[in-house]
Amino acid sequence: MSHSFGVAIESLVAILLLLTIAYCMLLNSRLKRLKADEHSLKATIGELITATEIAERAIGGLKLAVRDVNENLGNQLTSAAQMSEQLKKQLAEGNDVVRRLSKIAIAARPPSQLEPEPEASKLSPAKAVAAAAQAFSDRRRSDGLAA
Repeated sequence: MSHSFGVAIESLVAILLLLTIAYCMLLNSRLKRLKADEHSLKATIGELITATEIAERAIGGLKLAVRDVNENLGNQLTSAAQMSEQLKKQLAEGNDVVRRLSKIAIAARPPSQLEPEPEASKLSPAKAVAAAAQAFSDRRRSDGLAA
């Protein structure tokens, strides 16, 4: 019995040894997959780092572009405000000149023409001023100068 008992124990040890070898092979294949995943993960991390650096450089460039645009826009706004003020002054001066011309044209009319004509009342103020200026330039004094 001791002989069959020894064979049984050695058979059991051989089976356990075969199971251990099979399990080690299974672990080895899993470790190989894990190493492969580690390499692909390292490659992915490297690509991510590269993309992050590119994005940081792009953001820096965008910040510079925004700063330049902001400065240019500020300068253009200042310039536009100054131009607007100049135009307002010139318009006011032009209105003053038109008022003076219309006063001169009204003052230079003979008394019979001082009453507004029905056609003149239908004209727009700009056309009325233009007509008055034309009438003023058409009249001449005896010495040849405009009245």
